[in-house]
Amino acid sequence: MIRPFGWNEFLIIVMAAQWTIALSAIAFAGGGIGGLLIALIRVSDFRLPRLIAIGFIRLFQGTPLLMQLFLVFFGMNILGFAINPWLAATVALTLHASAYLGEIWRGCIEAVPSGQREAATALGLRYFNRMRYIVLPQATRIAVAPTVGFLVQLIKGTSLASIIGFTELTRQGQIINNATFSPFLVFGTVAAVYFILCWPLALLARRMEQKFSRATAR
Repeated sequence: MIRPFGWNEFLIIVMAAQWTIALSAIAFAGGGIGGLLIALIRVSDFRLPRLIAIGFIRLFQGTPLLMQLFLVFFGMNILGFAINPWLAATVALTLHASAYLGEIWRGCIEAVPSGQREAATALGLRYFNRMRYIVLPQATRIAVAPTVGFLVQLIKGTSLASIIGFTELTRQGQIINNATFSPFLVFGTVAAVYFILCWPLALLARRMEQKFSRATAR
């Protein structure tokens, strides 16, 4: 039986945003750890780990996120590991974020003038201390804007988790639409919630980029 789209349906969609936020936060945190590791490996002096990191980045940047979700969810079940949509979405998005953040942060590390690293090496600092005290503090400022920008893309990317049955914002919208058959109201509400989540972050990324550009020009 078709029911009208009302206040309760609106609240159900809005409340589903908490799962979108939770999935984005976990994937971003896990991707941050993995991305930092990958970025450090990419700029290290060890050839084999560098090649492995490059292969990882190319694999996840060269395939659609939707396929990655399918492979994690269905692949793990085929191999005999029972995995629910929540865990599958978390793993796939974390790996996806690790690849992209690793490449973003690798670029930011390499954007630090080489003279800084050479001076640190001349002072006798080893790789770990060079990164910790000299390179990473400078690279962090460069990385803020693109990192926030990627977070916006990650939040929107969580909508694909609905394909494997994870009930986040988009999936909840689909469920409500099947019950009310009011696609314009339902998906208009879903789009508005995504906009409210992403627009402030997009503005923050833009302002941070402008601030960094002004600081660099001085």
